[in-house]
This record gives sequence, C-alpha cells and structure tokens, in this order.
Amino acid sequence: MHATNSTNRRRFERFALRPMYTPVAVRLLDSEQFTLEGHAYDISEGGIRFELDHPIAPGTPIAMQITLPTSRAETDIGPGRSVFVMGNVVWIDDSEPGPVQMALVVTRYVRLGDRERLLKRLASGTYARAA
Repeated sequence: MHATNSTNRRRFERFALRPMYTPVAVRLLDSEQFTLEGHAYDISEGGIRFELDHPIAPGTPIAMQITLPTSRAETDIGPGRSVFVMGNVVWIDDSEPGPVQMALVVTRYVRLGDRERLLKRLASGTYARAA
C-alpha cells in the first residue's frame, strides 16, 4: 500500500492553456531557426507542457517561442505577446499515436521583460489554475 502525498512539489503555480490558441515554436540549439511547431497545454514561471509532432529526447536543451492568447480587451497582437525561453526537455510521453507531449524546465528567459510579461499575463485572471 502506498501512502499518498497531497503536497504540491511544484515550485511555481501552473496555469492551463487552450492548446489550439497557444502555439509554440521550438528550435534545437544547433539550429538558427524555429523549425518545430506545436501547442502548449499548461505553463508556469518555471516550465511548460507542450506537444510537437516529433519527440525531443529528455535532457535536450532547446529554445522556445510561446505565443500567449489574447483576450478581446487586450490590444497587443504583435511580437510583444510572445515569450522566449531557453530550457531543457525533462520528460516525454509518446505512448499514444500522434503528437508527442513533453515538458520543458525553463533555464532562462531570452529577452529583457519576457519573464515579467509572462507573470503579468498569468496574474491577469485570464488563465485557470491547472490541477
């Protein structure tokens, strides 16, 4: 019998995203261009769960552009709504056919203001907390 531990081990609160409205673009660090495209499922200050058509091995460092959805009241529809991060893939789930779900741990925010932009959007009340 296993004891259940209901303590949340996560360092940062996660927020659910609507995948079809939250595109991500990924590039391996040996590439100059974002060549892989997919969608995000949830996000926190320290990580993101996303899917791509092609798996990336755990431990692989990548760069990612996350384009956050906007509400009707928001006017920023340009590149300012994207957040750029670098991080490491920490797990993949390729047990189902189709797109592969993965998780990325953020190691750094690329542009000045990316972290603050993300935190402001997460605090806006637009996104539901993930379980």
